[in-house]
Amino acid sequence: MLIKRRPGWELPESQATPEHIAMNRRAFLGGSAGLIAGSTLPQIAAAQGADPTLDLYPAKRNASYTLDRPVTDEELAANYNNFYEFGMSKDVVSAAKKLPTRPWNIAIDGMVEKPFEIGFDDLVRKMPLEERLYRFRCVESWAMAVPWTGFPLKALVALAQPLSSAKYVKFETFLNPRVASGQTQRWYPWPYTEGLTMAEANNDLTLMVTGIYGKPLPNQHGAPVRLITPWKYGFKSVKSIARISFVAERPKTFWEALQSSEYGFWANVNPEVPHPRWSQASEQVLGSRERRPTLLFNGYGEQVAAMYKGLEGERLYV
Repeated sequence: MLIKRRPGWELPESQATPEHIAMNRRAFLGGSAGLIAGSTLPQIAAAQGADPTLDLYPAKRNASYTLDRPVTDEELAANYNNFYEFGMSKDVVSAAKKLPTRPWNIAIDGMVEKPFEIGFDDLVRKMPLEERLYRFRCVESWAMAVPWTGFPLKALVALAQPLSSAKYVKFETFLNPRVASGQTQRWYPWPYTEGLTMAEANNDLTLMVTGIYGKPLPNQHGAPVRLITPWKYGFKSVKSIARISFVAERPKTFWEALQSSEYGFWANVNPEVPHPRWSQASEQVLGSRERRPTLLFNGYGEQVAAMYKGLEGERLYV
């Protein structure tokens, strides 16, 4: 659904992404269309070991979501990732490649009319894919700007048909310590678990992400599907989702279970509330020496602030 009111942070698309980057990517893929018909590409890709959803990219960009800064260089974003299942460093590309992402089934259960399991490749073809430019803010105080491809989480909520008694959506990642060495560290509460309220899940900004930079997600970004809630700190954006449960009670999330004094359930970006061990007042933009002032709700307050009215007693921020 398009956001008709232009937010204060939104700028024209021409100021968000260098034109040559967008044109080169689309020209290459557009030129390939005459050689490989869209109807046969999934079968060819599967036969060659490529992603069977490759024909869905690049998706059309939704012009309502733009940025106040240049898009982060793809190579930089690809090599600076938190994915604790594969280690504590930012360089997890090689380790994450070990995770098999096909076949990949997602269980939909809990308070729904009828629990079911669906293959990712089937799910993604049922959903309205689009590209959106979002800011991404890590609780560690670094930031980047990313062209995500995905579909609104509310489209999946509608598919799941939750009962009225469902108040939260709980997300779980895979559990496979044979390939994810970090999951052999038993002091962590594996599998990685996250949660949103139903209102947050149905917000227009909340995106189930399947691609980045006009291509399917690579493993280090959370293939084949991850969550993005751009007004929250990045640890809320659970990767490699394997189960989505609709529940009545607030789920205890991974970082909340590990260290609740430092990482709460809500994790909304707020420059005025520091992490117990560092300030959140500014952020380091990847690929530059620039530090920018952190924006309340990461700049998306116009779209999300109303969800938190009446929750003044809650610890909404880290």
